[in-house]
Amino acid sequence: MFRNKLRYWIVLLVAVATVINYIDRGALGFLWPEISKDLELSEFDYAIILNVFTLAYAFGQSIFGKIFDWIGTRLGFVLSIVVWSAATMLHAAAQGLLSFAIFRAVLGVSEAGNWPGATKANAEWFPINERALAQGIFNSGAAVGGIVSAPIIGLLFVFLGSWQATFVAVGALGFLWLIPWLIVYKSGPDAHPWISAEEREFILTGQRNAETNEVAEYAPTSKEILSRKESWGVIAASFFIDPIWWLFVGWLPIYLLNTYGFGVEEIAVYAWIPYVGAMFGAWFGGLLAGNRLKAGWTVNRTRKSVITLGGAIMLISLLATTQASTPLVAVLIMGVILFGFQTAIGNIQTLPSDFYSGQSVGSLAGFAGTAAKLAVVLLNFLIPIITVNSYVPAFLVGAGLAIMTVLSILILCPDIKPLKPKSAIGQ
Repeated sequence: MFRNKLRYWIVLLVAVATVINYIDRGALGFLWPEISKDLELSEFDYAIILNVFTLAYAFGQSIFGKIFDWIGTRLGFVLSIVVWSAATMLHAAAQGLLSFAIFRAVLGVSEAGNWPGATKANAEWFPINERALAQGIFNSGAAVGGIVSAPIIGLLFVFLGSWQATFVAVGALGFLWLIPWLIVYKSGPDAHPWISAEEREFILTGQRNAETNEVAEYAPTSKEILSRKESWGVIAASFFIDPIWWLFVGWLPIYLLNTYGFGVEEIAVYAWIPYVGAMFGAWFGGLLAGNRLKAGWTVNRTRKSVITLGGAIMLISLLATTQASTPLVAVLIMGVILFGFQTAIGNIQTLPSDFYSGQSVGSLAGFAGTAAKLAVVLLNFLIPIITVNSYVPAFLVGAGLAIMTVLSILILCPDIKPLKPKSAIGQ
């Protein structure tokens, strides 16, 4: 079953963890109509809780980027998912704004480990020409999580009868995931007892750059990572693109509540639709990048072309959303937005492994994730202010962010290939 396909079982498990990640974080928004009624909390309270989570998530990215580099991918995921699953279950004990904020902060720090961990697993287990596809499979977990979380949470709420019991049920999923993870992920591909010699050779040989015949062996310190403009290209692109995703992850249920007066059941009917587009976009961006690399395009041309295409799709569809006349039209256009987002983000997330070795990939991915979530915090403060009358200003802000994402890569990453120490340049 695993022969020559073990790397895909690894990324599939990471994708499943991402599905669970999105079910856990999405529960608050979907259950908010009931929570706010029971605990007499306002939309401003929701924004505070959301920002506490996002700030914790921001710093959790850098923290877990380092943790994954220190203790490895296997144990890094165990630590991350154990803590976030327990934090999700603790939401059932929340009595008000303060307790929700505390549990949400723990959830944010621990859930953040999923992203640098996935990037590191990708760098370890996949050759360069398959990394965008692997990242797409992983990112499709976020999309699938968005698709299934609304109906799963809605059904659990109806079946269990309370939002407290629903939090306990969704939190238990992470503990179940640990069983296959600990069985399957025993080590990296160089020493895994189940991997065939053929697949090991394919992975390790394929991690050499086709143009330079080099492996990205440059593993600088954090200080040196932050001294390279290419690193700041990754960080800036992440800063600008991530709020587009979170505009829908964090605010789509509230948008449907405020704009159309939807309750939990009606939100569950509509809120999954945009994530179908995200799922197809994740696969499309990975497959397109892999196809172009096999066709002889350079990594530099491939990454920039696919990221630019994703940015263009987001720009056009975000502008179109301002004209949506019904909830169905709105969520369908949002599906196109998230298609474009996932087309671009999978290739942005592979850039740390394009520039550096596995020993530094988690660190740069963590720095980029922190910057991204700080941008989301700013967005969350902005949304209640600019959407008093309608959500059109929010979609216009998203359109500007799509443009800045593409410019960050084009300007700050002039040549996407394995970097060398500055002292070696010119030698």
